[in-house]
Formats: sequence, structure tokens, C-alpha cells
Amino acid sequence: METLSLLLYGLQIALSWENLLYCFAGCLLGTLVGVLPGIGPVTTVAILLPFTFGLGPAPALIMLAGIYYGAQYGGSTTAILVNIPGESSSVVTTIDGYQMARQGRAGPALGIAAIGSFVAGSFAVFVVAYFSPPLAEIALRFGPADYFSLMVMGLAASVILASGSLIKAIAMVLVGILLGSIGTDVNTGAIRFAAGLPQLTDGIGFIVLAMAFFGITDVLVNLEKSKEQHVANAEIKNVLPTMEDLRVSAPSIARGTLIGSILGILPGGGALLASFAAYMVEKKVARRPANFGSGDIRGVAAPESANNAGAQVSFIPMLTLGLPSNPTMALMIGALMIQGITPGPGVITERPELFWGLIASMWIGNLMLLVLNLPLVGLWVKLLSVPYSLLFPAILAFCCVGVYASSNEPADVYIVAVLAAVGYALIKFDCEPAPMVLGFVLGPMMEENLRRAMMISFGDPSVFVTRPISALCLAATLLGLIAIAIPSLRRRRDAAMQE
Repeated sequence: METLSLLLYGLQIALSWENLLYCFAGCLLGTLVGVLPGIGPVTTVAILLPFTFGLGPAPALIMLAGIYYGAQYGGSTTAILVNIPGESSSVVTTIDGYQMARQGRAGPALGIAAIGSFVAGSFAVFVVAYFSPPLAEIALRFGPADYFSLMVMGLAASVILASGSLIKAIAMVLVGILLGSIGTDVNTGAIRFAAGLPQLTDGIGFIVLAMAFFGITDVLVNLEKSKEQHVANAEIKNVLPTMEDLRVSAPSIARGTLIGSILGILPGGGALLASFAAYMVEKKVARRPANFGSGDIRGVAAPESANNAGAQVSFIPMLTLGLPSNPTMALMIGALMIQGITPGPGVITERPELFWGLIASMWIGNLMLLVLNLPLVGLWVKLLSVPYSLLFPAILAFCCVGVYASSNEPADVYIVAVLAAVGYALIKFDCEPAPMVLGFVLGPMMEENLRRAMMISFGDPSVFVTRPISALCLAATLLGLIAIAIPSLRRRRDAAMQE
């Protein structure tokens, strides 16, 4: 009953005209960037970070959250109609969704994707509401050594679940930690790794890094891709699935929702891992698995439910532990820090209006997205004809203006340009930036907790293995890295990532 009363309290916060407006703006922008290939929620959240300075914490986080889970809805539109996933978590939807579109059933495919996403998102809101407070209470008992080991485990999980080379993923985490340590040491006052540049004495700003690696770098990569898009069956007359479609899809939506709610918590996993797992489970339990890949509606319902549930459940570790489970959550932590709020278990107790207002707004946002996606499908189809050559100049302009406006330092624009060139080179060497950003966010917090733990223990490093929670986290980290180092398991991981 207490949780229900707190949800009602959050509903009062979320239903204020300001929060409703920003929730709608976030959902609309999220759907838009999900529909338009080449622009994802990470890029959009990075671009909008400087513009959240003038907002309160609740409106800022509500809008950014709407962009993230709204993109999961919009990504299915391009996956079904163009065979290009607007979001990485919609990759699996292209397999059966595009085949349905070619068969003239684009409407039911889009409809079941929206309905499945709404059901999964609504369920995930209650998962976040009921599981976050108990987890936060446990987290309040954590000491500095426990937090340090927990962050190490989170970084290790992001490495294990990252695509591509394991060595490259570890290297990117270490690069992120190194970048996060640039600037003045708050304990000694010494300037570290600044290369004698006064502009780096305060370190590299989170907004600068986000703009470089998720704004300009993405533009450079997308400009290399083909701009031709062929929309299948653009004339969509009916987006409502038949009763038979709903009967067949209902178990798939339920299984996808459950899988997404479980896997969404994993660092480095979230919506992408959940959508792949849901599709694989459907193929295993189906009586006629041969239908998958040729336009089976279950191949749309399951992954779309899973990715939306996973996207919203990924807020749990960010809100309760201050640990980002993916790059977008890392940007959310950056948004909280911009507002002067320390992410972690204290958010629930110290800022209940922010926590419960955000959760209630997620349910309202899912309702808005259902309205935005079903009746306005025709509008989203027309947007697919907008060439990327008309979009990227605006993205570059927003990046530059946002960086300059956040600090009024022209040097930050030059730093963004340098980091964007580095990011582009790293992508050319198949080094994905996601583990690096997680390392950049968690690195300073890891250092702070490491120092506190060593001070409390009077320099005795055994504190990390004598405290049960810390020892458990380090053991899980070690077991995970050993397991992924086994050749047979590594081959299976690489094969799954390649698929």
C-alpha cells in the first residue's frame, strides 16, 4: 500500500503542466529520433544535455527519459518499413517485421509493436516502483569498499557483454578511466594528465565527451553509409491487429516483457540484449519455428516488448546505485550531476519528488507513445523520406552551440573536435565507445571510494575481500572474466554477437 500511495504522489508531480509538457516533448523527440535512421537516443540526449541547465531536475530527467524509451517505440517503424533499425534494440524486429511489410501487413506489424511496447512498458514501471526502494535500502548499507567493488563488477559486465574484441573493450574502459582522471586532484590539488594545457585543469567536461563521441562521431560514421531507403508498402490503411493476431501474440508479449524486465538490469545489456534473448526464446518454444524469418508476427511482438521493458528497467541500477547500465544511463547520471544531485540510493530518500515523479511520468509517457505511434504512422512514414544530408548540419550546429553554451569556453569546441576525430579513429579500429563512456563516468567515483576505503582501513587492502558484499562482487567479476576467457565460451559469445 505504501508503494501505491507513493505512486499516487508521483502521479501528482508528473501531472503538473510543466512535467506533462516535457514528458510529451521527450516522447515526441524519442519517437522522431527512433524513426530517423542515423539519429539515436544517445546522440539526442547528449545534444540536449546543455539545454537542461535551465530546467529543474524533475522536468530535465522526465524529458531525457522520454527520449530514451520513446526511441524504442520509434525504432520499430524503420525496422518494419525500411529494414533499417532506427535503434540498435530494433535489429531483431527487421527479420520478421520487414517480411510482414513486404506481404502487405505493415499495419498489423506496427500495431502489435506499439501494443507490445505499451504493455511491456507499463509492467516495467511497476517493476521499477516495487524493486527500486528495497534495492536502495540495501545500497545504503554499502561502504566505500563495497561501492568500489560493485563498480568494478559493473565495468566488467559491460566488457563481457560488449560486442567485438574482449581486449579492445577492456582497453576502452581503461581509456575512459584515464580521461576521467584528467584535471585537478581534489585531495592533493595536483594537476594530472593535463599536458600543460590550462584548459584541462578542470578536466574534460562530461558534455564535451558526450558531444564528441555520440554527436559528431556518429555524424561522421553515418555520412559514410548509403542514403537510399526503400519503404515497403508505404500505404498503411489499418494498424490495428486482428483478434487472431492478438491471440497469437499475447504469450509472446508476456514472455518478452518478463525477459526484458530481468535482463534490462544487467550492465551493458539492457534493451538490446533483451530483444535478442526474447526472439531466441520464441523460436525455441514455437511449434512451427520455421515460420520465423518469413513474416511471423511473434517475431515482432516478443523483441519489441522485451526492448521496451529492458529500456525502462535499466533505470533501476541508475537510480538506486548510481551505476549506468548503458551509455544513455551514463548520460542520465551526467544530467543529475549537472543539476547538483549525486546519483545513488540517496535520491529516493532525499529527492522523492524526483524519483516518484519520474516513475509516474514513465507510465504517462507510455500512454502518450501509444497515441503518437498508432494514429500518426502516416506522418512517421513521410519522415523516412528526409535525407540524412539535410539532418547532419543541424546536428553539428546543435553540438557546437550546446558545448559553448554550457561553459562559455571556446576551447571546449576545439576539444570536442579533437575527441570526435579520436572517436572516429577508434570506431574504424572496431573499438566501440560505450565501455569508454562507462569508464569515464565510473572512474572518478571508483577512485573516490577506493581512497575512502583505504583511509578507513588505515591502508589495509584486505578490506576489499573481508567485507562480504565487496568480496562477492569481486568474486563475480573474477568468475565472469575467467569464464569469458575460456575459448569455447568466447567463441559462443563472438558467434552470438556476430549473429
